[in-house]
Amino acid sequence: MNLSEFFWENKYKTNKIGWDLGEVSPPLKTYFDQLIDKDLKILIPGGGNSYEAEYLFNNGFNNVYVVDVSKTALDNIKNRVPGFPSSQLIHADFFDLNDTFDLVIEQTFFCAINPNLREKYALKMKGLLRKNGKLVGLLFEAKLNEDHPPFGGNKNEYIRYFESHFTMAVFEECYNSFHNRQEMELFIQFIKK
Repeated sequence: MNLSEFFWENKYKTNKIGWDLGEVSPPLKTYFDQLIDKDLKILIPGGGNSYEAEYLFNNGFNNVYVVDVSKTALDNIKNRVPGFPSSQLIHADFFDLNDTFDLVIEQTFFCAINPNLREKYALKMKGLLRKNGKLVGLLFEAKLNEDHPPFGGNKNEYIRYFESHFTMAVFEECYNSFHNRQEMELFIQFIKK
C-alpha cells in the first residue's frame, strides 16, 4: 500500500479529499472553546487543510503547528490564513518530527496512516508530548477500508496501543459528530503518563 508523499499530494491537487469537512470539526470546536491558556503549544499532525488550525489561530492561539507531507495542503492553509506563521506549517513526515507540545489534536490522521504504524504512532505521541501533555481528538469506531484510507478500528483495538503510554481521561462515543460521522466516532482525551 502506497501512502507516500506523492499519494497525498495527488489527493490535494485533484481535490479527492472526501474526509475534509471544509470547516472545523464540531467536537473539536466544542473542545477548543473550553481552552483558556492561549499559550499552549499545539500540534495538528497530518493536518491537511486544517480548519482546526485556522480556528485556533483566529481565536488567539498563536502557538499552533501543522505537520503534513502534502505541501499543497499546507499552502492551502497559508492562502486561507495569510497571517499564519509559515514556520509553523511543517512540510515533513510526522514520524520525523522532533519537538515537544502541550497538546496534540487528532483529526483524521490516525485513520490515514498504515494500520501497521498505529503502535509506533502511540509511542511517537508520547514522545512529542510534554509532561502531562494531552492527545485530544477523534478516532473512528467503525469498520472502514482495509486497503486504503480511511482505516477504521474500534475502542478495544485502540486501548492496546495507548493504555501503556496514556491515562485515558475521556474515551467515549462522540455526541456531537459532524452529520455524516454520527455514531462513528470516539472522542478521546489521553494524558501522557
